[in-house]
Amino acid sequence: MYNRLDICFLHRFGSWGPAFSCNSGYLENFSLRVERRHLGDDTAANNIQFSCSNGSHLEGNGLTRGDYGPWSPKCAKGIRGIQTKVQEKQGFWRDDVALTDVKFLCCDK
Repeated sequence: MYNRLDICFLHRFGSWGPAFSCNSGYLENFSLRVERRHLGDDTAANNIQFSCSNGSHLEGNGLTRGDYGPWSPKCAKGIRGIQTKVQEKQGFWRDDVALTDVKFLCCDK
């Protein structure tokens, strides 16, 4: 049985999409889709994909801007936590991009 922890910081931008999970097994690793910095409106992290221990593949319903990076190393016993990198507000007339990177923590037991 898995517990789910929802943390909401009540930001006014964006909306929650559907929840994704492995049909059986657990999340092993991920790849993040990120748009590189350019002139104009930057979007940073746009989507994520995971592989499951049962061999299936999950992809979020994010944007198609940018490219997927390399796959993370596999977590032998699954993913147990997340750390996010979020850009601070840039101020008036500056481009805010919000989420720029993620790290997942592996289960060690």
